[in-house]
Amino acid sequence: MSCLFCRIVAGEVPATIVHETKTTLAFRDIQPKAPVHVLLIPREHVPNAVDLDGDQLGDLFAAAGEVAEAEGVAETGYRLLFNTGPDSGQEVFHAHLHLLGGQRL
Repeated sequence: MSCLFCRIVAGEVPATIVHETKTTLAFRDIQPKAPVHVLLIPREHVPNAVDLDGDQLGDLFAAAGEVAEAEGVAETGYRLLFNTGPDSGQEVFHAHLHLLGGQRL
């Protein structure tokens, strides 16, 4: 298993986990671009956001709302972002949703 995020899901690589459900995992980005920068991933390996099915997307967005509330950015606002493919800056090819907030973006 060479996928970094799959290894995080398996508990082989440490991460600061902030939220988890049966289908999703959320953890702090190790190179944050904002005071709050959390990555939300499906537990199942899916290479890119465009490969996610409706249930997976729904689970990620529901988890993002819960994380935003827990991180204190739900009221002031936050950004949700998918990078898809190498030209977008995607570095880990396991679909992941960035949640950024805690400052004006």
